[in-house]
Amino acid sequence: MAIKVAFIGAGSIGFTRKLMHDMLAVPELRDTEFALTDISKRNLDMVYQLARRDIEANRVKARVYATMDRREALKDADYVFSVVRIGGLEAFQTDIEIPLKYGIDQCVGDTLCAGGIMYGQRGIAAMLDFCKDIREVASPNCVFMNYSNPMAMLTWACNTFGGVNTIGLCHGVYGSWWQISEALGIPMKELDVTAAGINHQTWFVSVKHRGKELTPRLLEAFEKHPTFSKTEKVRIDMLRRFGYYTTESNGHVSEYVPWYRKRPKEIRSWIDLSAWINGETGGYLRVARESRDWFEHDFPNWMKEAPPEFSPENRSPEHGSYIIEAMETGRIYRGHFNRVNGGCITNLPPDCVVEAPGYVDRTGLHLIDVGDLPLACAATCNASVQVQRMAVHAGVNGDIDLLKQAMLHDPLTAAVANPPEIWQMVDEMLVAQAKWLPQYKKEIPKAKKRLATEKPLGTKTGSGAARLKVKTVADMERNAKAARESAAATDKAQALRKKQASKARKKTKAKS
Repeated sequence: MAIKVAFIGAGSIGFTRKLMHDMLAVPELRDTEFALTDISKRNLDMVYQLARRDIEANRVKARVYATMDRREALKDADYVFSVVRIGGLEAFQTDIEIPLKYGIDQCVGDTLCAGGIMYGQRGIAAMLDFCKDIREVASPNCVFMNYSNPMAMLTWACNTFGGVNTIGLCHGVYGSWWQISEALGIPMKELDVTAAGINHQTWFVSVKHRGKELTPRLLEAFEKHPTFSKTEKVRIDMLRRFGYYTTESNGHVSEYVPWYRKRPKEIRSWIDLSAWINGETGGYLRVARESRDWFEHDFPNWMKEAPPEFSPENRSPEHGSYIIEAMETGRIYRGHFNRVNGGCITNLPPDCVVEAPGYVDRTGLHLIDVGDLPLACAATCNASVQVQRMAVHAGVNGDIDLLKQAMLHDPLTAAVANPPEIWQMVDEMLVAQAKWLPQYKKEIPKAKKRLATEKPLGTKTGSGAARLKVKTVADMERNAKAARESAAATDKAQALRKKQASKARKKTKAKS
């Protein structure tokens, strides 16, 4: 019997279309029914047109339909993907710009720090609504797969408070695995890696080649690499001091810890501006704007392109299709997943969401016991977990005091701003994002009143320590191929990684 797969936030071109292609590369899944839903009719229609055309061109039995009615899309669904950005770019801009007024300089702002915590408040309210619909109208054993950030907070809320079996999926481990492969000069398929921690703070606790542990060689390999030595300064510094390489990008990592972005004059010495993901102020906001503008402009050309072939060769490394294949066929899939800890990592709290190795088969997803993380890695993760815990409970209950306490304990926020500044910043962000925060409807009028009577504390001006200008469509037309790849990428840095890998290989060949 054909399965039904629903996408919430299906107007996300990169995730929706690529995950559909991946699933339809599996023979047993070629009769899948896809239900697409989004709050943006325009974006939904564009993705639906592409998806329908791709299916018809490949002559498979799958069918796809689009609806603005979320419950209709979720009805009888066996699997549901969340690829939403609650508040869109309008809210995202306030996640970056308001903290900047208080001296908090973020590269991405979607996982931790001031932006990530507020993004979580918006996301938790929406995700609990999704969970309610899934419980009421989806298949009884429906599996909810979350690609939305902040990954750990949303997955924590759905499993603990939403009552739905939820798996958090991220590209971080795979995206860093290829870097280790490049640095060591060993093919990825020959490296046996174990990574564990929390999402975006996951550590490669073991890197083996033919049974030999190579972790002690990583620092020298990265320091000597012609590209990574310039683009991954924060990660290399943490590798130098911790002994383990962390999974997330240079820019992301720099905003989760209190050491690299607290002094504006020093920020540039830790980052690289050749690509946003290496630490640019508001870098992801910039490329998200550019990708949105480009897709809207370039959509007619996407429809004219030859549809891609659904084949194993074109299948991406995204977890989603492999999980469904494993659960439907029994073929075992191994990867790294975000789930409630439950003792998998013994020196992190059992109720938090960890990212750890596991496998999927017909009976479901099973995490593998990791044991203790190295103490310094566990300490860094635990600091973030406690912020996540407060933010999740605040988001579920609309608890403004707990929300402010979460901000107060956030590592970078606390390194930059004092308590009165943090309290006022939260009020300002709540008011700016009011329409996406139903759980705070009683608190927002009070926040408005405080802002009207208090002396403004967020008085810093400027666009940040390392801000670049948003490209216009005319700018992007000069390199349409790169713009199209960026708009289609599921991973925030997918197109960039391909470019960096190609450059690294060319430099290596030139030296040899």
